[in-house]
Amino acid sequence: MNVIEKVSELRTWRRQPGDVFFVPTMGALHEGHATLVREARASTGGRVAVSIFVNPLQFGPKEDFSRYPRTLEADLALCESCGADMVFAPTADEVYFEDRSISIRETSLSRVLCGASRPGHFDGVCTVVAKLFNLVQPDVALFGKKDYQQLAIIRRLVRDLDFAVEIRGSETVRESDGLAMSSRNRYLTEEERSLAPGLRAALLSARAAWNAGETNGAALEALTRKEISLRCPLGAVDYVSAVDSHTLAPLEEIQDQGLLALAVFFGKTRLIDNIELHRDESKR
Repeated sequence: MNVIEKVSELRTWRRQPGDVFFVPTMGALHEGHATLVREARASTGGRVAVSIFVNPLQFGPKEDFSRYPRTLEADLALCESCGADMVFAPTADEVYFEDRSISIRETSLSRVLCGASRPGHFDGVCTVVAKLFNLVQPDVALFGKKDYQQLAIIRRLVRDLDFAVEIRGSETVRESDGLAMSSRNRYLTEEERSLAPGLRAALLSARAAWNAGETNGAALEALTRKEISLRCPLGAVDYVSAVDSHTLAPLEEIQDQGLLALAVFFGKTRLIDNIELHRDESKR
C-alpha cells in the first residue's frame, strides 16, 4: 500500500490507468470506515484510494479541531488490512495555500439540520471534497449515510459543478447495541455511552409510528424528542427534524418518503443519527 503525503506524488500515482474507488476520511478510523474501504475493494478490479485529512475549514471556532483524534499509524494498518492501494495523508499546508482566496459556498441544503447550528461547516466540506476530487479524480466515491446531510450536499456538489464521479451512499454501520459508529463516540463517559443507543431506539419508535399511519412531521419529531428524553436523560437535543430525503426541505407530512434526523449533545460530544422512511423499504 502506498502512503502519499505530497500532491505531486498523488498526481503521479493517479496517472496509472484503471478505475479508482475513493473513500475520503478525517482519520480516527473505525469499522464504519473499514466497511466503506472493503466495499470499494469488492466493487472494483481497479484501485482503492483513501484520504486521511482533518480538514480545518469544517471546524467552527468553538469546535474540537485541536482535540479531534489523530491515529494515523492505526488508520494506515486498518486501510491496508481492508485492501486499500493508496492512502493520501497530507498536512494542511500541503492542501491549502497560506494566501488562498477561493472556496466553495453551499446556499441551500446546508441551511437546515447540522448546517443551521454549524455555520460554514459544509462550505468547508465542499471545498475540501472538491479539492480531493480534483486530485484523486475518482470514478466512484463512497460516503456513509450516518451524515446524511453531508451525503446530500456532496451529491449536489457533484451535480452542480459537473464532477465526473459517481457518489455511493452506504448504510450506517452500528455497534451491537445500535449506536451509530463515530470517531466521537470515544469522548463519551461510561454513563453517556450506556445511554447513547437510546437515540437509535427513539428513531425506531418514530418509524414504527409512521408505519402504523402517523404521517405528520411535527408529531413524529415530538415523539422522537419524547423518546430521547426518556431514554437519554443526559442528552441535550440540538435538533430533531423531519425532512425530504433528497432536498432536505422540512416536511409537514411524510407520505411516501422522508428522513427523520437528529443531533444530540452528551456533554460536549455531539452525536448525529437518522432513519430513512420509504413505503417500499419500510423494514430499513
